[in-house]
Amino acid sequence: MGHDVVHFVFGVFGNINGLLLFLAPTITFMRIIKKKSTEEFSGIPYVMTLLNCLLSAWYGMPFVSEHNMLVSTINATGAAIESIYVLIFLMYAPKKDKGKILGLFTFVLSVFASVAFISGFALHGNGRKVFSGFAASIFSIIMYGSPLSVMRTVIKTKSVEYMPFLLSLFVFLCGTSWFVYGLLGNDPFVAVPNGFGSGLGALQLILYAIYRDKKGETKEENANGSLEMGLGKPEPEKQSD
Repeated sequence: MGHDVVHFVFGVFGNINGLLLFLAPTITFMRIIKKKSTEEFSGIPYVMTLLNCLLSAWYGMPFVSEHNMLVSTINATGAAIESIYVLIFLMYAPKKDKGKILGLFTFVLSVFASVAFISGFALHGNGRKVFSGFAASIFSIIMYGSPLSVMRTVIKTKSVEYMPFLLSLFVFLCGTSWFVYGLLGNDPFVAVPNGFGSGLGALQLILYAIYRDKKGETKEENANGSLEMGLGKPEPEKQSD
């Protein structure tokens, strides 16, 4: 296969794995709708993932960076999915959480609008690509880094209850697909943050392999309800410092 074909194939893999990753919280939101409560879940990861998707979709546009339309397609889809999650969260969140998430949501839209405006009107050519690429990369790393607190909890509790296997697998596959895509396209703004995501996903899978047989009294409902990027408040009540 030619270089361009391999590049395209990994972009398609990235789209498939990215879609699975974005759809992972569906279980959480079915539970929220059913219980008409956001319980202990945090809305912050969805708002931050929305910002990542908006910036990455913008970066992939042909007038910003060439040959990256596959980056735009999955991230535009991800932005739509995350927007639905945020709206559902706002419907069922307590008043104090609702205000916090609305404030963060306004901040996210402001950041995206600023990046789009500055790169679209004030910058041209490579300057536009570099500025948009840095913005997208920073928030991609933040998105991938959100499960770090969960990994800490896994090590502390010696339980994978709050780190579902499928989510860790999707993080690894998505990060790896886009990392290779970025390398093949000589695009550090795609390769670097996704290389970080691939490494974190691999670490999660290693932790899962170490602690998978040490679940203790894992409650299936909690495990299912926490299938999301950057879980809400993962510390089990029965654990103490």
